[in-house]
Amino acid sequence: MDKQYFFSIIINGHHPFVAPSQESGFSEEERDFFEALSDTWLPLLELFENMEKEGFPFQIGMVLSSSLCDMFQNNRLMERYLHWLDKRIAFGSRELKRCASNKDTMALAEQYYKRDCWRKTAITEHYNMDLLTVFSDFQKRGRLEILLTSATQSFLPFYVSMEEAIRAHIETALIHHRKYFGRIPPGFWLPELGWTEKLGDYLVEYGIKYTITNAHALILGDPPAENGIYYPVKSSSGLVLFGQDSSAVQDLEQTLHSRLEVFRSSHDVGYEISQKALKQVLDSINGRCSTGYCYWAGSGKNKRLYYNPQLAEEKTAIAAKEFLKLRLTRLETASLYLENPISIWTFDADIMLRSWYEGTFFLKNVIKEIIYGENNLQHCTPGGYLDSPIRPLQQIEPCFSSALKNGYAEPLLDASNDWIYRHIFRSVQRMAEMTERFSEDTGLKERALNQAARELLFAQSTDWSKALNPQYQGRINKEYAKKELLGALRNFTTIYEALGSGHISTEWLTSLERKHCFLPHMNHRVFGRKK
Repeated sequence: MDKQYFFSIIINGHHPFVAPSQESGFSEEERDFFEALSDTWLPLLELFENMEKEGFPFQIGMVLSSSLCDMFQNNRLMERYLHWLDKRIAFGSRELKRCASNKDTMALAEQYYKRDCWRKTAITEHYNMDLLTVFSDFQKRGRLEILLTSATQSFLPFYVSMEEAIRAHIETALIHHRKYFGRIPPGFWLPELGWTEKLGDYLVEYGIKYTITNAHALILGDPPAENGIYYPVKSSSGLVLFGQDSSAVQDLEQTLHSRLEVFRSSHDVGYEISQKALKQVLDSINGRCSTGYCYWAGSGKNKRLYYNPQLAEEKTAIAAKEFLKLRLTRLETASLYLENPISIWTFDADIMLRSWYEGTFFLKNVIKEIIYGENNLQHCTPGGYLDSPIRPLQQIEPCFSSALKNGYAEPLLDASNDWIYRHIFRSVQRMAEMTERFSEDTGLKERALNQAARELLFAQSTDWSKALNPQYQGRINKEYAKKELLGALRNFTTIYEALGSGHISTEWLTSLERKHCFLPHMNHRVFGRKK
């Protein structure tokens, strides 16, 4: 009997919550979300639909953070997205005229213009402004396994000594996941893959069967995982842990390196044309901004070559085959020592599918090659793998770990951001006290308590602590992160003091609820102390 090798793809989808701007123009944060919606999520749904139509029996693990789900469901924000998209379509009309004399840029401009027009039709008519139902339907048909994740992108190992904080994150996530997707999945996605031993007890208590950790959590476990990262283990709590295939990133870089010259450059025409013309069309508050119209290939050190989509797709298809060949080679080596090895490939949707223009096409070719290629690879989700016959799992205690730089928690805990945690820890204690004191209250007090819980969970997100680190290289502006973090802590303290004094401003609370309208099904009692 031929040996079988299993390959699982996990797409991590997260975006920090962005409140709809009250200004006529679009804030930098809104634009970032709108671009993610246009360049990541709509193309990904289109990919899933096309693969179903073509008969691809794909199975993918999916993470959709609570903040991302809340924004998909925010009517005001989605209306502003349509307005932004109309502006981009209008810009495209002007760009078609500007590029009319150049056949190379004209062909690309037409492609981008049709793309934006399709996006508007897709989201308004095809998806009926309800993306979460579309994702949920894919899950019902067995194409997606949508993993549960914490209420916000909190680094949970920091809070294991505070039971109220851990339970609040898990229970809030359960409430919202049920509302959005109907059923509780077997897997839990740890933000930043942050793991420490005590987390297993909490996750198992809430019915979670498995999670995914960084590779060295297993390799340096107690005892070390005898099968390395290509076979799951079980902790003393009974939780199954899969190791992220850390070699996948290196193998991907290796397969793409020689082809970078043909891939589309991220250099946008929005940084070339008149700033005045750009602002007139796109309503950019900060002046210049990206437009989605990129005409150059990615090799422009000494020369600039026009982007050739057909050539890029051909090279991407070849890269996908080579990438899977490397994965298969590693699994074949692992199979010398164990049966049915599994490689877990995880990636950030925003980086893989948005920052890399050909990323969605690459993903399709990887899946196609798994299903129809001449190999023994089996495509599955971690939950599906556990449902298949596997031999007993080794019991170990994985070590403290994360997917952050150097594998631990340095980016989240240094001189630039360590001051955050004393405020958060104190606020968690206060939240538990308020929940216990006002547990039976309803009306305005209950609204205030729910909002306090939202602000506290919001402040715990690693989006802010990472952005405060000088070495952080991401999309979130440091000053914006500090403003959002301090604002959330200030809002929490205001509510705490208002409840203590017995006077709450209805007008202020209503305004705050409209602005910070995330976690709409929040119940402050998740912070209650368990007796």
